[in-house]
Amino acid sequence: MKITCIGAGYVGGPTMAMIALKCPHITVTVYDLSTERIAAWNSDKLPIYEPGLEEVVFQCRGKNLFFTTDESAIANGDIIFIAVNTPTKTYGVGKGHAADLKYIESCSRKIAELVKSGHKVVVEKSTVPVRCSVAIRKILSSYASSTSTATFSILSNPEFLAEGTAISDLSNPDRVLIGGDQDALGLESIEKLASVYANWVPDKKILRTNLWSSELSKLAANAFLAQRISSINSISCICEATGADVDEVARAIGTDTRLGPKFLKASVGFGGSCFQKDILNLVYLAQCLNLPEVAAYWETVVTMNEYQRRRFAEKIIRSMFDTVGGKSIAIFGFAFKKDTGDTRESSAITVCAKLLEEGAVLNIYDPKVTMEMIKLELEYLISDERTRKLIATNVKLFDSALGASKGAHAIVVLTEWDEFITANYAEHYEQMVKPAFFFDGRCLLDQRQLQSIGFQTFVIGKASPALRDEFFYGN
Repeated sequence: MKITCIGAGYVGGPTMAMIALKCPHITVTVYDLSTERIAAWNSDKLPIYEPGLEEVVFQCRGKNLFFTTDESAIANGDIIFIAVNTPTKTYGVGKGHAADLKYIESCSRKIAELVKSGHKVVVEKSTVPVRCSVAIRKILSSYASSTSTATFSILSNPEFLAEGTAISDLSNPDRVLIGGDQDALGLESIEKLASVYANWVPDKKILRTNLWSSELSKLAANAFLAQRISSINSISCICEATGADVDEVARAIGTDTRLGPKFLKASVGFGGSCFQKDILNLVYLAQCLNLPEVAAYWETVVTMNEYQRRRFAEKIIRSMFDTVGGKSIAIFGFAFKKDTGDTRESSAITVCAKLLEEGAVLNIYDPKVTMEMIKLELEYLISDERTRKLIATNVKLFDSALGASKGAHAIVVLTEWDEFITANYAEHYEQMVKPAFFFDGRCLLDQRQLQSIGFQTFVIGKASPALRDEFFYGN
């Protein structure tokens, strides 16, 4: 059997590497238009960081795992995965909510153009709207002619990876979901793909459904996970006002076996490429189905997330005497979560943009994020010309946390990297401008210990006696 994957990004690369590792008898080829990306996959420095990924790729590459820009590889696959980006539309109908499917369409047309004979199983690996498979089928069937005898089955096989743990998620998944037509050919195709995963995944974890259920399940799963984060973040606001501790509340909630403890960690907000995009996709679907109450319900999850980010940034400004202009602020972390270099939809972008708007000097340290990515994210979000100019002068990248905090007025933790938990903050405090402030947006550290060092502290979801004398001009 041969497998081809179109798209060498965060989903396609790791997923195909794991299939190659677990199925040495299957030839796996990853195709992408980007010569730069493919060159990186074929080099010693992979284009994405994921713990354990290098070991898997280096073990299989050149044996049964190949990365190429040669489009002829597409037609060689018995199973063809589509794993391209489906970002939220920034233009036209559905702007700000609907998924942009232009890459899905172009992949479908390329498959139809290149495959002239035989039967191919085409697999949606990208996150797509419900019934996207109908569009793929129409495109593939429209190319049928006297010169093409190819036939196709369409399957939905959504990914459920968490960045930072993608390799362990692939190696030991909670479930593998495969949706397809419920006729004889569709069921046969489902089993064909299931036989690939069966090389390492127990059959009881391989769920078979119809196409629509599989497509919707991906959106629903991410919406439910994000909903839990926004729910605990809403409680964190009440905790700060009442003196309750959000970690203690989360622990009390999480011991209820009906709920469980996962995704109950209060923070500055969720990020990444999936949660917000998938919720907005779900909102748009509900709107199109004339279900406004359903759409409004799910949109509040995103609204709460944006509120938490904005509230945290405003807390920093108010606590520092209502002015951060010209003050150096050490930003610890820019990636949306630890163990990844991915900055997409990171809460750090919103917080940094707000501080930059106020004229702050940002000393950023993140072990996996480059200055190029930081500037791209800030430039994309910030429209005000005055603030955009400050990106060049007021945003600095450091190669260590200590370097970032030297001479700073405050430390702001925005990513939960392990090194921020174990750092010697007394050493940081000694080299900072006094009073030195500490804002923990990830609930990582012991607030009392930080206060004993001398920091003026704020931790999301916890009362801050040391900051009761904030300046609230005009209130």
